Amino acid sequence: MRLLYVFILILAVRLASVFVVKTYYVPDEYWQSLEVAHKLTFGYGYLTWEWVQGIRSYVYPVIIAAIYKFLALLQLDTVQLLVILPRILQALLTTYSDYRFYVWTGKRKWALFLILVPWFWFYTGSRTLANTLETSLTTIALSYFPWYGEGTAYLWPAAICCFLRPTAAVIWLPLAIYHLRNTRLSTIELILKRFLVIGVLVAALGIAIDSYWHGKLIVTPYEFLKYNIFHNIGSFYGSHPWHWYFTCGLPTVLGINTIPFIFGVVETVRKSRKYPVSKQLLITILLTLIVLSTVEHKEFRFVSTLLPLCLYVTADSLSRWSYNASLTKLWATALIILLGNVVPAWYLSTIHQKGPIELMPKLRQIAQEYRDERDYRANILFLMPCHSTPYYSHIHENVTMRFLTCEPNLNNADNFKDEADRFFDSPVHWLRSHIPVHPPTARPTHVVLFDSLTNKISEFLTNYKLLYSIEHVQVNQLALESQALLDRWSNAVGTQSPDLQSYFKNLQTRTGQTIQVYQRLQKGEENAFNRQEAKDIPDAAADDEEQLNQFN
Repeated sequence: MRLLYVFILILAVRLASVFVVKTYYVPDEYWQSLEVAHKLTFGYGYLTWEWVQGIRSYVYPVIIAAIYKFLALLQLDTVQLLVILPRILQALLTTYSDYRFYVWTGKRKWALFLILVPWFWFYTGSRTLANTLETSLTTIALSYFPWYGEGTAYLWPAAICCFLRPTAAVIWLPLAIYHLRNTRLSTIELILKRFLVIGVLVAALGIAIDSYWHGKLIVTPYEFLKYNIFHNIGSFYGSHPWHWYFTCGLPTVLGINTIPFIFGVVETVRKSRKYPVSKQLLITILLTLIVLSTVEHKEFRFVSTLLPLCLYVTADSLSRWSYNASLTKLWATALIILLGNVVPAWYLSTIHQKGPIELMPKLRQIAQEYRDERDYRANILFLMPCHSTPYYSHIHENVTMRFLTCEPNLNNADNFKDEADRFFDSPVHWLRSHIPVHPPTARPTHVVLFDSLTNKISEFLTNYKLLYSIEHVQVNQLALESQALLDRWSNAVGTQSPDLQSYFKNLQTRTGQTIQVYQRLQKGEENAFNRQEAKDIPDAAADDEEQLNQFN
């Protein structure tokens, strides 16, 4: 009965995250899952270049598409259900993986506490990310791993992980070697009858699903490795120093849990015989970080699969420490860990980058209700960094929409720049080249942009009126408060404080504090404010032309 209570507690936390987390994290949460499923089910939408080139597996989107199809058959395909049900599905899988973590760690109280409180897992555990799915499957596989005794049930979720994201093999290769070295069964028989059979079955099913939906025979894990590793396409989206995962990536994902994790690492190294499982997990963590560090493009979510391994090490050491710790120390430690996770979880889940999520219902209403003077439906243009918002999955109306694309240099062209870079280099020139002036009805009916762009294209916006202004981030307020704190500290020690406001301003050259929605003026409408604004900033277009001439 106690296990049932534990499961219900975990379920309550994970379902709560579905409704609490209302912010934007990364584009893949939508563009590699919901958008693909929407396109498969309803026949309209957008597939990014990864799906055109065949480097992504359809396995996860097909599951979501099945939900969409079921809703469509029942005529219940409302946007609310299209958005929330896939997240609930992921939350249920996360719940089961957390429960398995609790069982794997010997049903320890510290293990339950540590799997429930991490800010990053609360923040991402219900998001429709392939990385979240991979982390859940990794935890489930680790819980079935034969740490003591025999068993091969872990091979199924591990094989699925490796097929969906081939980089997962970095985790499972050392663990598979550990299994083979410690098994009492015949190594050859184990490889041929278990490893090979399960691997082939999972690969065959995955290849069949992908080949059907891609329309040709394709092995997506190979295509994934070819583009991301061999051709290093990922570096197009950003590069980080080799040590980033050690100094920033993993410590940030762990948050305040880094402190007890370091304690666990020290204890495991000092008394490795007492911590055989933690010792092997540390070896796996280290090897994974080393291999991932060789790839230029790095992200926090790429090390989320190491979270259950790190938490096991932490729980193992804290459980042993608790035997001799006083009640005061135990409660103080738990309270510090709890508060250290609750604050970032609350801020990042409810405040930071909430703009895109609050934007989509407004755009959906526009898509449903708006008609121009010719009785045409909305035509929406996103002048933002590519994939800054969800897309058709959150609007569910077959209206015309366009965003600035950012495909990498797949053809190795000289002096290559994607569409988003070309736009932000010269916004006015891009608009004059791509947006017709006459007739006025040929222009987009609605334009979505960050406030940092408004003054740069004020001439273009004279034909529009501001409809919505949606708060996105609180960078300016954060800069002011941080700057005031640094100024006081610098005055106290007699040094000059850094200019944080300039730093944050540079970060906002393409994004901004608010997201704005403009609507095209219809015949007879007047927009005195925008026209006056254009007069007040007469040199915006001239500066843009001057920059363009410098490029040429």
